[in-house]
Amino acid sequence: MTNRFPGFPARMDFTSVPTVFITRLMPEIDDINELKVTLHLIQALYHKRGYPRYVSFADLASDKALLAGLKPDCKTPGETLRHALDRTIERGVVIGHHVERNGASDEVFVLNSEEGQKGLEKLLRGELAVRAVPGGRDTGPLPKPDNIFTMYEQNIGMLTPIIAEELRSAEREYPAEWVEEAFKEAVALNKRNWRYIARILENWATKGKDGKPGRPAQREDPEKYFKGEYGHLVRH
Repeated sequence: MTNRFPGFPARMDFTSVPTVFITRLMPEIDDINELKVTLHLIQALYHKRGYPRYVSFADLASDKALLAGLKPDCKTPGETLRHALDRTIERGVVIGHHVERNGASDEVFVLNSEEGQKGLEKLLRGELAVRAVPGGRDTGPLPKPDNIFTMYEQNIGMLTPIIAEELRSAEREYPAEWVEEAFKEAVALNKRNWRYIARILENWATKGKDGKPGRPAQREDPEKYFKGEYGHLVRH
């Protein structure tokens, strides 16, 4: 008999799962290994640092808990994992690409989203390098974002019209360096949500930061937000 789960703890981490996966993709998945690997990939990508967010085959193959949970359908655990990954790629949940890493060939996987596609394109063009970090943990500095919207998408997730409006307001209200540092602090603490970042900024504005009181950021031309890539998310 399976051991009964004792229940969720009072404090725990959460992973954001796209609604379209629950409503459209999950009902179509009839292979338990594919489902487990897909959920594991979503969780791993959600908690990754840096840009683009990716998970390598080496990372997955070294995860003993993942391999132990897969139902053997091939000769080795690695082959079982490979088979499940191929099904995930064929379904279009993730995109895989072979790269050179740590002096050896490996394969990295990105979520098949607009952000993931753009990041992979930059990798292929040589604009970004695959980080060669032992254990697959990305510990390097956060990249310099183009603006607060890019910073949000690279480190938290997909923009919504409500979040876009709040970001626009924060960019007007706080110095740019404060916003960037607040994002870095939240990511370092694995608090990847805008509410937490907003509280950091509000606290600095109220109590001061580095001995300096809060001050409004220098105003920029607001029309630039309606002309750019995210213009459809921000309304007058």
